[in-house]
Parts: sequence; C-alpha cells; structure tokens
Amino acid sequence: MTTHTDLPVLDLFAGPGGWSQGLRALGLRDVGIENDPAVCATRVAAGHATIRADVAAHPTAPLRGKVTGLIGSPPCQTFSAAGLRAGNTDLPLCHQALDDLARGRDTRVGLRAACVDPRSLLVVEPLRYALDLRPDWITLEEVPAVLPLFEHTARLLAGVGYSTWTGVLNAADFGLAQTRRRAFLIASRTRLATPPEPTHADGGTPADLFGDGLPPWRTMLDALGCPPALVITRGNHTTGGSTFPTTGPSWAVTGRARSWLLKVGSRPTATRRRLDQPASTLLFGKAMNHVAWIDADGTPIRRLALEEAAVLQGFPASYPWAGSRTKQFQQVGNAVPPPLATAVVRPLTAATLEVAA
Repeated sequence: MTTHTDLPVLDLFAGPGGWSQGLRALGLRDVGIENDPAVCATRVAAGHATIRADVAAHPTAPLRGKVTGLIGSPPCQTFSAAGLRAGNTDLPLCHQALDDLARGRDTRVGLRAACVDPRSLLVVEPLRYALDLRPDWITLEEVPAVLPLFEHTARLLAGVGYSTWTGVLNAADFGLAQTRRRAFLIASRTRLATPPEPTHADGGTPADLFGDGLPPWRTMLDALGCPPALVITRGNHTTGGSTFPTTGPSWAVTGRARSWLLKVGSRPTATRRRLDQPASTLLFGKAMNHVAWIDADGTPIRRLALEEAAVLQGFPASYPWAGSRTKQFQQVGNAVPPPLATAVVRPLTAATLEVAA
C-alpha cells in the first residue's frame, strides 16, 4: 500500500538540484520538471529523477494523487535586479492570472501574449499545480521582488485550506557562507506554516535561559579553507618555495590569501567581501567574468573557480555540472542553496519522517 511518506515531491523548474540535494539530506526524493537540456544533464548525473518538459505546458492530471509535496522556483530573470525587470511591468497580468486560476479560468495563453516578457507569467504555474494536485505541503522560492505575488498566491491557497507563511530568508542565517536573500512561500494542509528557525546569526548571539546562542555567520574561509587553485608558497623570496594543488575545502591559507576579497560585479561600487566574511549573493549570468578574487589594494588575482562557486552555494565541490562553462556558472547562481532548502522543508516534513522511521 502506498502512503504519502512513499510519494515523491514534485519540483517545478527544478534546476540543477538545489532543492533535490536539500531533500536528499532529509531522506526525501523529488521528481523534477526541467526544460533546459544542460540542466537536465546535471540533474541526471547527480542522480536526481527528472522529466524534461515545459512546466507551463505539462498536464497536471497524470500527477494527481502521486506527489506529497510541491516545490517551485520559477525563473527569476524578469524580476531580478540583475536583469531588465520587465516583470515589474507585467505584475498586473500575473496578479490577474492568479485570480483567474483560483476561479477555475485558465487565461494564461492570452495574458502571456500581453506580457512584455512571456517568462513573467511562469510565476503563476505553481498555483496551477497546487490547485490541481492539492499536495500536503508547498514551498516556493524567488527573488525578493516577487514577494507581492507570493503573498497573493498565499491568500488564494489559504482559501482552499492551507496554512501559509511568506517572507524573505537570508541563506547566511542557515549555515551558507553567502548573504543571499530570497522570497519564500511556505504552505501546509496538515500543520501551521512557519519559517524555519535560524541556525546562525550575524555576529552570533549569546546563550540565555532558553538555550545556547547561535554561532556567527559562516565565512568564505570557513567554507573554502583557501581558494582552490595552484598555490605557491615563497615566503619573502621571489623564487623557490613549494607548489601544490588544492582541490577540496581543507586547504592551508597563505598570508596573501588572507587578504583576498571577492568582488561581485564590474562597477566601481561592486560588492567586495573579505575572505573572513560571507560572500555576497553570487550572480553569474552575463557578469560571470566579473565574479573574481582581488587583492586588498584592488589588484585582480583571478576569477572565482567553479568549484568555489559550488561550495559557496552549498553544493559539494565535485558536483557534476554539465554544459558549457558559462552554463555551469549560471546553474550554480540560479540554484537554491541546498542547506537553505533543507532548513525550509524540514519543519514541513518532520512528523512525517518520524512516522516513516
């Protein structure tokens, strides 16, 4: 007999596996719907079940009664501060599409044609799946600019029996060495929806009568040990010294490496973070070449390595990224950090996991 604990989670716009890795840490499995061939190849290589399909065109009827949870991270390019923000112009059409779906009217085709960027309307797809499939729980993630649409979606889900929470979470509060802020919608039919409890805090917090305090945010040094590259130690000499490769997060830190800064962006005002701080939000799109290590005086050292980017996003350094180098970096930057995914899903499934055990 199949129970809800045996059913997979449906992952819309699944990406390379951020949610999947987070679920795996909880002993859960997902089936991801993803349309990009390179991203699908990454997922398959990492062992994550994948349906290559367009989320907006995929029928929901064959999935009824076959999933326990629903996850969705719609493409964010039209709403992201790093893009042209056409999604801001399309917001009224997105709100209309949400209301129409809640009333049982599918007006997506006409509204999509009216959008400045047709991708904007993808943000309403999770509601279509949620209303048709009625999963036990739902989590959605997007850039903070999408929060008003998540709040609208939450009101509609509350109308059909879900407890909901919406807000912005900082991944650094959950053990990631990156101050990445993203909007989330959390919903459940079986329990009160609440945000996850932080595991870290900026500067840490002291212990009190109610328990131990929180440790400080993890730094790039904590995550990486030392940037993975060919490190040459020469002391005060210009020649000689020892040369050794570093390929994992247990590298020795040279004196010079301690002064490195990570610069994200090409403008004079680009964010710079020291190695003893968390990284800022990693953005790779067209600015891939501008995420780089610099010295304290601003002297360029080299680009951020793919393995470093993966670790700072919460993936293993050896994660099997597929596609071109540019595509691989884009996948890293677009992925939900696995530690954050784990933190968000754990309270939604904790009792289920206890029963299953």
